[in-house]
Amino acid sequence: MIFHFDFAQWRRMLRLAWNEPTPMARRYFLFILCVSVPVVSTFHAICFFLDALLFPGLREVEIKNPVFVVGHARSGTTLVHRLMSKDEGRFSSFDLYELYFPSLLQKKVIRAAARFDARFLGSAIEKRVRAWEDKHYAATRDMHKMGLTEPEEDDIIFYYSCASGFWMTKMPYMGQLDFYHIDERPAVERRRLMDFYKECVKRQLYLNGTDRIHLSKNPVFSGRVETLIEAFPDARIVVPIRNPNSTIPSLLSLMSLGYRALDWEPERVQRSLRFLADQSYHTYLHPLEVLERHPETPQSVIDYRTLTSQPQQTIERVYEQLGFDMSPEYREVLMQEGKRARKHETSHSYSLEKFGLEADEIERELSVLFDRYQWPSAVESNESPA
Repeated sequence: MIFHFDFAQWRRMLRLAWNEPTPMARRYFLFILCVSVPVVSTFHAICFFLDALLFPGLREVEIKNPVFVVGHARSGTTLVHRLMSKDEGRFSSFDLYELYFPSLLQKKVIRAAARFDARFLGSAIEKRVRAWEDKHYAATRDMHKMGLTEPEEDDIIFYYSCASGFWMTKMPYMGQLDFYHIDERPAVERRRLMDFYKECVKRQLYLNGTDRIHLSKNPVFSGRVETLIEAFPDARIVVPIRNPNSTIPSLLSLMSLGYRALDWEPERVQRSLRFLADQSYHTYLHPLEVLERHPETPQSVIDYRTLTSQPQQTIERVYEQLGFDMSPEYREVLMQEGKRARKHETSHSYSLEKFGLEADEIERELSVLFDRYQWPSAVESNESPA
């Protein structure tokens, strides 16, 4: 298997960067696309090719019953993933650094270096890495715990393939770049993307244990649920659902910070936020529509309020719906984790008009879900982000 690279998307990004009217942003984009991406992607491609030669056992690795947690950002995907990851010995996930180094050879070298650092250097390298993490991730850790050795979204593994939704945090050209609507792409494109993804998952299972189940949480995968089921016929899908009056404005607010950093004019920012809002509605509806078409796929749809108020019972129900047995040891872990999960609170509130949306737009666009879940129209102040 060769390293996947989306040349068409890269050329599209390059054209946008070349025509970017903001000089600082233009120089930054062009450096990443013309220098950083080609160099790093070539390195990854070489290592990815060497994997097959150095680790012939990769051919024997099977991906069985993978679990994909999808849903809108801030809806509880991280909390579900964290709680299920506590079932030690059952699941395998990607840490953030492993997503930036997709080759098995790279991962093994990094892990060997970490062991050498701990044994002979007094963890000097690790301390420097921790300091770097604190500098770069401290500003957003109150909303999302992020670190190089923390589990993170699988979609980032496509970053140096120029196929990751994470690029929208770097080049937020909503409406001009699309990394989300994968289910709408031609079959050959979907298959090529998933073939590469499966090879990356196999490498992670080879590393963590071939008897484990791959566990993934990705809001951006909400646009590729059909594709996931095609690629993984025995997949299990989990969808946390939360009042969109809380999640959508939160996401718009987060993205607007990036636009301000690029010094874009207000009209351009509003156009991008408009596209993001429409994509958010799709993120809520599309996974549920796909799962309705695939009743044979083990699935669990979770009410965020139940997840935070009764986490142990919620995850027990998820296991039952997905067809997994739960050990007494993990049930005890869940009980303790559940006590901590209920302690988080937030009082964030947002005005939709600030983002160019009508005050009742979210409730109109997602009225079917408001009726189903009986959400209040006002954001509940005691909800907690995830």
